[in-house]
Amino acid sequence: MSTEVILPKLGLTMENATITNWLVKEGDTVQQGSPLVEIETDKIVQQIEAPVSGKVAKILVPDGSENIDVGTVICVIE
Repeated sequence: MSTEVILPKLGLTMENATITNWLVKEGDTVQQGSPLVEIETDKIVQQIEAPVSGKVAKILVPDGSENIDVGTVICVIE
């Protein structure tokens, strides 16, 4: 079963963010709660954690991507 990881809304005014650094690569095994990616908004830099345990099947938004809308699927974990 696949789980889509979405860019979450981290604040009331947050509409988009920049993917600054993936901490995993495709094929890596992750545990629920482990850091996946660092994002930057106009106010903060924050790590997004894995919502489930599994294998990173596909990274859909590469490092350096800017103005990614909240709710965008950024990766898939199987």
